[in-house]
Amino acid sequence: MTTLILLIGAAAYVVLYFTYGKRLEKKVVKADDSVQTPAHRLYDGVDYVPAKTPVLFGHHFSSIAGAAPIVGPVLAMAWGWLPALAWVWFGNIFIGAVHDYLSVMASVRYDGKSVQFVASDLITKRTGNLFYYLVFFLLILVVAAFSAILGGMFVGNGAIPASFTWMMISALILGVLLYRTKVNFVVSTIIGIILLAASIYLGYLFPFTLARDWWFLFMFLYIIIAAAIPVEVLLQPRDYLNSWLLYFGLAIGGLAAIFSFHGFTMPAFSSFSPIVVSGKPSPFWPVIPLIIACGSLSGFHALVGSGTSSKQLDTERSGLIVGYGGMLTEGFLSTLVVVAIAGFGVELMVAKGATLTAAGWATQYTPAMTKTYPSAALFTNSFASMVSGTWLGFIPTQIVTVIAGMWVASFAMTTLDTTNRLARYTLSEMFEPLKTRSQGVYKFFTNKWIASLIPAAIGIWLGWSGSFNVLWPSFGSANQLIASIALLTGTAWVTKRLKSRATMALVPAILLWVTVTAAIIWFSAVALPATIAANPATGIVVLIIEIVMFIMNIVFIIDFFRTRGEAAPEPAQSGT
Repeated sequence: MTTLILLIGAAAYVVLYFTYGKRLEKKVVKADDSVQTPAHRLYDGVDYVPAKTPVLFGHHFSSIAGAAPIVGPVLAMAWGWLPALAWVWFGNIFIGAVHDYLSVMASVRYDGKSVQFVASDLITKRTGNLFYYLVFFLLILVVAAFSAILGGMFVGNGAIPASFTWMMISALILGVLLYRTKVNFVVSTIIGIILLAASIYLGYLFPFTLARDWWFLFMFLYIIIAAAIPVEVLLQPRDYLNSWLLYFGLAIGGLAAIFSFHGFTMPAFSSFSPIVVSGKPSPFWPVIPLIIACGSLSGFHALVGSGTSSKQLDTERSGLIVGYGGMLTEGFLSTLVVVAIAGFGVELMVAKGATLTAAGWATQYTPAMTKTYPSAALFTNSFASMVSGTWLGFIPTQIVTVIAGMWVASFAMTTLDTTNRLARYTLSEMFEPLKTRSQGVYKFFTNKWIASLIPAAIGIWLGWSGSFNVLWPSFGSANQLIASIALLTGTAWVTKRLKSRATMALVPAILLWVTVTAAIIWFSAVALPATIAANPATGIVVLIIEIVMFIMNIVFIIDFFRTRGEAAPEPAQSGT
């Protein structure tokens, strides 16, 4: 079963890229390499810096993936492996890849401006202004959810933060080789890969052991610094190294899944409403988008695509590889997660004393997973078991566990500092109206260090609170809500600027908007009251964010349909 599912997924993604994706590029977006991208036209040496396509793909994928395509499917296995896999594939094919590509290319045509800016230009100014606040809420929740995951991982296995630290040093060295010397790109890459392998091995030999609070302080300081320094110093080389970690992980994981010839030991389907969120029965519809986020589709991808990737895109035709290809790769990663957990996860949990039966799966899985191998840890150990059971078993299981842990941790940390950089951009654009009215206030809040500190402080505090079971679905609600809004914005761009048909964007956007709106209502009315009772501070903050997002969401859909038939205004930027 592991072999069959992985081969079907891989074949589907390859075929879709060269058919549906290429059609989108040629017939709808009409990508043209003769048009100079913002990375060249607006080069500033800090944010607008052209990157080689493999380097940018590494940054983009590392930023959009984080821990979400791993953690989401792990949590969703409460419904059984088939519903989880179905949402990964459906969302990837019909929503996620289209959403990501249109977000990147719309931003490129708008001089690297954010998707919020595009919405403001093509729908209404009110829509754009509300979108900024909605995005800022999401970015805070991303920092909260991912820092909570990393805090647990760093305490649980000291080799992972140690390897990550060595990897940061390796990335700084690679950055010097790529941008400050005349060393050949291929030679620099080989040196970088050797340094990456050494980082993993050194982390395994010399693990770091710190208390949980110290790790949160480390993350707080790190993401402020990483979000404020030029992209070629750390972001680009670090994410390029991450891409090689991804390729190696996908290679050994894919080969292990294919050659393990292992059956699935968990039920294909358990119940429509198993225990998933806050100890409550959680209906597959509409809750599934809150649990499986980036592995299927994600509004955060629109923020990365229109926030950092569009400012580094070397040519327009590179956009399909980065945007569309990045999303399909992430879906393949989530497919690999489902295969590893369904094939090997049950055995690991049972070995740790968990009681798991097909009949009781709906109520047993989430508590058993939480007590034995919480979310990411279940994947890293299942992945290691899958690899060690094949001819790849010559790689020590402990090393494979560290590699899988680094896979999660390095992508999650990348997402954290990219998120903080995006929050800095968002704050700068939010305070733009004060530039002429109150220049002192504008300069204070748009200072790159202040604008990096504010979201980091709020997000890390929420993550430190330890309420992961409520932080993850609240992140999912904001994330998928923005996905529907970004896809509606992409629809407006395609119809009003490109004068093309946008059925492939409009239909999934409306279906997603309805689903996520219903999920927010369920989450706020059913799941949050229990959290408020147990942890009032975190629960109330999250509830306020959910209510404000819901109101903004209603206003946005009204504005979208009210202005849908109107002609586009004169371009606000030099793009089309």
